Amino acid sequence: MATALVILAAGQGTRMNSDLPKVLHRVGGAPVLAHAMRAGAALAPERMIVVTGHEGGAVAAAAREVDEEVVIVEQAEQLGTGHAVAQALPALEGFTGKVLVLYADTPLIRPETLEALAASPADVTVLGFEAANPRRYGRLILKGEMLERIVEFKDASEAERAVTLCNAGLMAIGSDVLSQMLAKLSNANASGEYYLTDLVAMARAAGRSAAVVTCNEGESLGVDTRVQLAQAEASFQARARAEAQENGVTMTAPETVYFAWDTVIGRDTVIEPNVVFGPGVTVESGAEIRAFCHLEGCHISRGGRVGPFARLRPGAELAEDVHVGNFVEIKNAILDEGVKVGHLTYLGDAQVGEHTNIGAGTVTCNYDGVMKHRTEIGKRAFIGSDTMLVAPVRIGDGALTGSGSVITQDVPAGAVALARARQENKPGLAAKMFDKLKAIKAKRQNEAS
Repeated sequence: MATALVILAAGQGTRMNSDLPKVLHRVGGAPVLAHAMRAGAALAPERMIVVTGHEGGAVAAAAREVDEEVVIVEQAEQLGTGHAVAQALPALEGFTGKVLVLYADTPLIRPETLEALAASPADVTVLGFEAANPRRYGRLILKGEMLERIVEFKDASEAERAVTLCNAGLMAIGSDVLSQMLAKLSNANASGEYYLTDLVAMARAAGRSAAVVTCNEGESLGVDTRVQLAQAEASFQARARAEAQENGVTMTAPETVYFAWDTVIGRDTVIEPNVVFGPGVTVESGAEIRAFCHLEGCHISRGGRVGPFARLRPGAELAEDVHVGNFVEIKNAILDEGVKVGHLTYLGDAQVGEHTNIGAGTVTCNYDGVMKHRTEIGKRAFIGSDTMLVAPVRIGDGALTGSGSVITQDVPAGAVALARARQENKPGLAAKMFDKLKAIKAKRQNEAS
């Protein structure tokens, strides 16, 4: 059956105590909204609609970063979940099938759970969970196997509050039921809002079927506070670490490794302790990421070895068998096969040819204060330690730069470039200078006393 998604993202989230809408706070390096959208996208829906409200422009921009074709509708007044879904009805015109209503602040929902919701034959299906501590959750009231109604905590009797089957908020509703009954919702309740959950009782009264699909309680976690944001991050990381290990990745201290929502790691990769993956990282099979590395927006090919204490920034592309050592930073640079960058080096806006060796302390001086410039280094070149490459500059194949050189002109293939002042030795001058300095120091100490 065809599916459409309506993702509710209009709330301000006052309990976050933040100027940022709560759906734009990040888990795994991405807004919680993006997680909900990605889970829903796994169903290949015919339409994806995001309902915005507070700071709607920022929320809409974040949604379009995930899916350029997402439909944005506005809920100008926050009058409840039923009212929010009603704003999406014009965007659903002509659609027939299941409409899944998701919440943008539930980043841990799995695609498999949404698939189960969509596959339910009932006219209305609600996602529920058995709560260890039901607290103020809405309660799912069953009659036999059929869901009879959902009762909000504020409106629940003592007997209903004793029920432990709780509402996770997500629903799958037949498009015909939604179009027929949404306008009939009432706000005659303790909050004065239009509850989407009232559709269950209305559907049952009209002879329609209603059912429950259950999930793990942790999967339904909504992010309303900073504490819950931290809980969601911890749950996301635990899930990502487990999936990586199941897929053949070795982590010597998995609890210290942090993944982003889109991290891709090939099997037989080894990740040492205290490694952080920002968004946009792909590591191919058989690589080694040593301790205390930070990576984002980069690609590491098979056999690569990075770290310890390395930083790969966006645009870093490492071909097969590239070795990047300690205290090396690479940004917007392509390193071809077999390149070695051992330590204490910055390569930005650069291309480095295969099997070139970059000595310690090398810097591509790529920024002139206004514009960025590119450095090109050929194959099998040797860049001596402490070389400053002032871009734009080109180093030819097999060329060599002397240690301590400041290279401001292109170096032809096979040439040696030396760009430093000639050394001059002054015999005996060191002792005289030390004696003079010691005398000055002694005089100052005497004057101070």
